[in-house]
Amino acid sequence: MNLSTSNVRCVWDVRATLGEGPVWSATERSVWFVDIKQRRIHCFDTQSQQGRSWSAPEQPGFIAAVDQNVFIVGLKTGLHRFDSARGEFTLLSEVEPTLPGNRLNDGYVDANGHLWFGSMDDGEQAPSGALYRFDGNRTVCVDRGICITNGPCVSVDGRTLYHTDTVGRTTYAYDLNDGALTSKRVFTRFAAAEGNPDGSVIDSEGCIWTAMWGGWGLLRLSPRGERIGKIALPCANVTKAVFGGDDLKTLYITTARKGLSESALAEQPLAGGLFAVDVSVSGLPTNKLQLQS
Repeated sequence: MNLSTSNVRCVWDVRATLGEGPVWSATERSVWFVDIKQRRIHCFDTQSQQGRSWSAPEQPGFIAAVDQNVFIVGLKTGLHRFDSARGEFTLLSEVEPTLPGNRLNDGYVDANGHLWFGSMDDGEQAPSGALYRFDGNRTVCVDRGICITNGPCVSVDGRTLYHTDTVGRTTYAYDLNDGALTSKRVFTRFAAAEGNPDGSVIDSEGCIWTAMWGGWGLLRLSPRGERIGKIALPCANVTKAVFGGDDLKTLYITTARKGLSESALAEQPLAGGLFAVDVSVSGLPTNKLQLQS
């Protein structure tokens, strides 16, 4: 059964080259996200309908909230503390210093305050990427051999982690127990006609919304991997969504202009924008990363 939706709209025509990784700040009623290729951190205030932006020193793959004005950003060299009040970045932990062709890509904070994130070949060719868990003071590799890592997210009961191999058009599921992953298995494979799976987010019913690069929208998958809904967008390259609003029933969706020809951009003038759509099911609150001293 399709999920009822209404009012798909572009709330910020920010023209991101590669918009990614939206997170919802309930206290600010704002959406934070990154533009990887323009090296920008963006914040959209849903009350004022205004956006603010900061320059990053390297390509930012994701942003995760820690506290007011404090975030962790996955830059090319590793995990950095970002103070939005000062606009300052401080290196916390190097990741893959021996793989200069890699960069970090997509992250998610679980209910226990652990950060799950991936790395990828910036040239999008070699299977040199890996999946990591950051516990607040140490980084652990939990899977490897992936070209473009994407979409880490955790089930409502906290017992299953989902992770996507974008190039392989496959989302995997793992049993999750006390931060350890076991029993890796295929959750679903995507057909070429559907596009390539990008970032994902879980709703309160345990369904997974996966953004489809080249697929013109988001697919809603049941906990068994069945296609049960779709939101169509007016641009091809859809990257990730987050639930926001006071009732967590608004999806905020990032998109990209990367890879589109001049003629395609003319047909998709809102590509790279931040979109919003109201849905009939709520999402889950955005978790904060717990840093350890």
